[in-house]
Amino acid sequence: MFKKVILYSFLILTGLMTLAPFIWMLSASFMYDGHASTYPPRFFPDEITFYQFDNLFSRLNVARNFLNSLVLSIVVTVISLFFNSMAGYAFAKYRFAGREKLFKLLLSSMIIPAQVTMLPLFLMLKEMGFINTYMAIIIPGLANIFGIFLIRQYAMSIPDSLIESARMDGATDFQIYRLIILPLCVPILVTLAIFTFMGTWNDFLWPLISLTDNSMYTLPVALANLMGEHTKDPELMMAGSVITIIPILIVFLVLQKYYIKGIMLGGVKE
Repeated sequence: MFKKVILYSFLILTGLMTLAPFIWMLSASFMYDGHASTYPPRFFPDEITFYQFDNLFSRLNVARNFLNSLVLSIVVTVISLFFNSMAGYAFAKYRFAGREKLFKLLLSSMIIPAQVTMLPLFLMLKEMGFINTYMAIIIPGLANIFGIFLIRQYAMSIPDSLIESARMDGATDFQIYRLIILPLCVPILVTLAIFTFMGTWNDFLWPLISLTDNSMYTLPVALANLMGEHTKDPELMMAGSVITIIPILIVFLVLQKYYIKGIMLGGVKE
């Protein structure tokens, strides 16, 4: 009994220490200017105000940047799931010359840092006329090696007999993919959707490089610019951080059941 008390006390204390910065961030976002910088520091606001959020949306026009991030994250996630699922299914169930070598080559490219490929990617998109357009964000996110690998590993657990039975019943390859593979891969697709949405939403460096118009900035880039202009407004910065975290938190809470299931089943080996 004593050991359980010690264990639970330690876990509760660790949880509170982990949550403390986030609680303060949320608390500071509801404070008036200057209240978060007082000494001794205030952990909770004396009076709750929505002034910082009103300031962000009415005076600084963060709503446009929020919408940019939301639309781009959804579009990239949907398109990425489509291409990754098709490629992962093909690598798992189709037999073609050089399949294993091609897959290993794709996996080996994962060791290349993303920063190394940014310059060639930027030059390619510039020649195509996509710099400072939303396509500069969408095109690099069409597919990724990690997503193909994740779905491929999951799709390998689907019995070949199920696919062969569908073919014998006259189903086309796309019908098998749409009516059989996709429904069976829902847990791993949701897991990949969360990863992709979070990655696109939180991405800072690539939108900063590829977008030059302030009205097209994503939320992280816009908030970074605000940080340079309002370095003495921690309450405003905390309000911006809260706005950034809310969509990610909602997506995770809604889909966490599928996310956990996908993580547990996504490592199926051949």
